[in-house]
Amino acid sequence: MRSLRALTVLMAVLALLLAACGSDSAEPEPGPGAATDGDDTAAGEGGELSVWIGFTDYRLDWMNERASEFEEAHPEYTVAVQGYDSYEALFQATQLAAEQGDPPAIVQYFEVATQEARDAVKPDGTPLFASVEAEVDGRDEILGEPVVLEDVVEAARNYYTIDGEFTSMPWNTSSTLLYANADLMEAGGVTEAPTTWEELEAACEQIRASDEAPENCITWPNHGWFFEQSVGQQGGLLANNDNGRDGRATEVTLDDPAMLEFAGWWAEQAEAGNYVYTGTQRDWEGTQNAFVAQQVPFILTSSGDATAVVEAGTEAGFGVEVARMPYNGEVTYDGNLIGGATLWLVNGLDEPVSEGALAFMQFVNNPENAADWHKTTGYIPITNASVDLLEEEGWFEENPYHRVATEQLDAASGSPASTGALLGAFVGVRDVMTQAMEDVLVSGADPQERFEQANEEAQAMLDEYNSLYVTE
Repeated sequence: MRSLRALTVLMAVLALLLAACGSDSAEPEPGPGAATDGDDTAAGEGGELSVWIGFTDYRLDWMNERASEFEEAHPEYTVAVQGYDSYEALFQATQLAAEQGDPPAIVQYFEVATQEARDAVKPDGTPLFASVEAEVDGRDEILGEPVVLEDVVEAARNYYTIDGEFTSMPWNTSSTLLYANADLMEAGGVTEAPTTWEELEAACEQIRASDEAPENCITWPNHGWFFEQSVGQQGGLLANNDNGRDGRATEVTLDDPAMLEFAGWWAEQAEAGNYVYTGTQRDWEGTQNAFVAQQVPFILTSSGDATAVVEAGTEAGFGVEVARMPYNGEVTYDGNLIGGATLWLVNGLDEPVSEGALAFMQFVNNPENAADWHKTTGYIPITNASVDLLEEEGWFEENPYHRVATEQLDAASGSPASTGALLGAFVGVRDVMTQAMEDVLVSGADPQERFEQANEEAQAMLDEYNSLYVTE
């Protein structure tokens, strides 16, 4: 049986999320809807549903609004939403609560923590999380809320399906997109957003040669997610056993040809002056600021930022065009994979609380709420019914840029490469990729040599992680 030692070491592995998320480790104040004490007596006969998420901004407000609406429809329940400043803080709080025997009912984990979530255990050795599909158990509705799990879009369903079972309820799902300053493109004589690396280089040459052009052409954060996206586009793998989809991953492949192609191309763009590095790892804010300040005509960032980036561009006085992430045109395109996070159901809850939590998950992702979440943020509409609703409303016709991420994910082949990797210590592996690229960009390290070294570092992490969970 997996021991308390496994839980302790897993907590240490998850502590790497602080660097991965790029935020400080200060414990945030409870969100507006968070519980302020442990007294359940105020809850209705259904009980209190505690929901912990990794947002403290307008996305927390959105979830609190849904919680209030759920309470109105189900007065036997109270929903206490608590926001955390980072996934790292959220994970540590969840593990501590589980160790103390008082975990929340629902926890938001981001996608690369999926293996950790599957492996997480309580002090008695039982799984920390239950399979959402197993708990739904084929039902059409739960407490009157129509079940939407079976309607989740294919890309998210594929990612969170493990050993043939849909493990959790996807919520905020994204992909990497190209955002372009339409005014700078026009000034440089570029009529369409580039779709390949080669087209991007040509567009940069044109724009940078125009009058009053910015010094650089494109930026994106130095973050492991961009490697994952490009490797998937090229049909490459980050781990053995079909990216961990056909058995637990035991070997990482950060020296995969697709990885080396992207790292080498990235370095070439920096040397040519096309790519500009802010000098800070995981600098989502800094790269977006550079784009909004028109220091570059292009940026790669999350589709979850679509609403914010387009609105910021409009406020700054220029139009923003949104397109798919450019890919290596010299190889067959395999597909982009998802980012974002999912909602996990804690195992072993009292039945009324478990049923309420399952119902709340369905409610949050019903067609109306999923469509509204998409409009508010830019995360993709997570169910087919929400896509249909947005089509009927004319949303995509009025806001065509909001369709791009869904179309990009729909274009994926569904192979292990474009589905995305599943492996332990993934957060640490992301950090290894990020540091390797830092050394290439800042210190002039050779991409192939540095990523071969990174592969050894990541392999040691995975070996240590698997030693806790793999029995001979």
